Formats: sequence, structure tokens, C-alpha cells
Amino acid sequence: MTLTQSDIDVEINDAQNAYDKAVAGGAPVQHHPPRDYAPYRSSVLRYPKQPLVAVSGGDPETVELSGPVFGPTDITEIDNDLTVQHQGEPLGERITVSGRLLDRDGRPVRGQLIELWQANASGRYAHLRDQHPAPLDPNFTGVGRTLTDDQGRYVFRTIKPGAYPWRNHTNAWRPAHIHFSVFGTAFTQRLVTQMYFPNDPLFPYDPILRSVTDESARDRLVAEYQHDLSQPEFSLGYEWDIVLDGPSATWIEEGR
Repeated sequence: MTLTQSDIDVEINDAQNAYDKAVAGGAPVQHHPPRDYAPYRSSVLRYPKQPLVAVSGGDPETVELSGPVFGPTDITEIDNDLTVQHQGEPLGERITVSGRLLDRDGRPVRGQLIELWQANASGRYAHLRDQHPAPLDPNFTGVGRTLTDDQGRYVFRTIKPGAYPWRNHTNAWRPAHIHFSVFGTAFTQRLVTQMYFPNDPLFPYDPILRSVTDESARDRLVAEYQHDLSQPEFSLGYEWDIVLDGPSATWIEEGR
């Protein structure tokens, strides 16, 4: 059976109504979605169903040998500016994205590695598995990284990504978004989330965003336009804080 957007809409609304009814009846607010959220079909198929396996014995750093590496050099001055990483200028609307990395008490988290990756202005990733017929941009790779400063602040300059189709159901489209990852003292502490743009008409139809059934938690995934961050004749500015824990925590893809 081929699922349509209408089928998914019914499932999204049923899940939302069940959550709202439970909270109204005294159930606790859920800041993170269930891993078996049915409208997000691929999540249902791949989420872990067995307990985690503890790594024991030997050097605890051994587990990091099979983890990601960040390249042969330290972070450079252009790693956070995705508009100047190639010989030419990328196509699309230039934006500045900035915010603070905070703990549950609102204190800045300093010196933390933040990465981002995203689709280009046409909604296509520079990745072999992305084969949908939107143009690639030879001047836009779509990846960046930076360290938070003493105030916990990060800054990226990039291109506003486009929406893109995915195969969750017929005519499924993802709202424009940027993926963020935050590292602690080791890659095993990595947290991954997504930032969205205000007033996107695709919000109601996206089962990934709607899997966050608490409205206030969903709102925390949407950046705020900040005119003071906009640069004259160059880029528009968006502010987005990442809160690591507590009642105002930013949704993390792995859940808790």
C-alpha cells in the first residue's frame, strides 16, 4: 500500500491528540519524541530495540578509534563560513546563523565543537546517496564547524537550504533545515539536532518535526529572525540557542 500525505496527516493528528489528551489528564510533558513514532516510517524500522552494549576492558579511548575524525588540521578561520570555502560564490540566499550553547541553568558552555551540515539552496546534499534531480552547486559543500567562545556563542555564515523530497510517503517534503551536532569531551557524547526557519508552510506535514509532540519543544527548534544579525547588502540573520538539558532542552535526534 502506498501511503499518501493524507494518510500521514491522519496518523500525525491521532498521535498529537493522544499526547494532548494524556497531558491534560496529568501525564508528564514529553520533550523528546517516542522512537517508535509511526508516521516517521524509517525511524520505526531502524530504532534500537535491544539494550545498549557496554564497552569494557582495555583502554577506554579504544572506542574512539572507530569514530569520526575531523580532518588533518585544526579548525581554520573559514570552517564556519560556508560561503568562502570554494573558488566561486555559492548560489542562494546568504544567511548568518548564531546562538549560544547553554546548560540547563542558562550558563554558557565554552570551547565546544559544533558542526553543521545541510542541503544547498536547491535542496540537494553534496552526497552520493542524494540522487534527486536538483542541481548540485560546485561552490557549496554544505558542511562547517566551529568552537563556542567564552560566552558559549557560535557563528556560521552559509546559504539558506531548500526543501527537498524524501521517500517516507508519496509527495513527502522536508522543511528547510540545518543539522547541528555538539560534542562534549569525546565523540561518544555527541548530540545531533536540527534547526528550522520561521513560518515554513511544510511544518504541519513533516513527520520528523511533528514527532516532537510537545508544541513548546517544537518551537525551540525554530530559529528567530534577528535583524541585528543581518549584514548590510550581504546576509539575513537568524538566532538559535541550543540548550543541553533541563525543561528548556533542545530536542536531540537520539532522544533521552
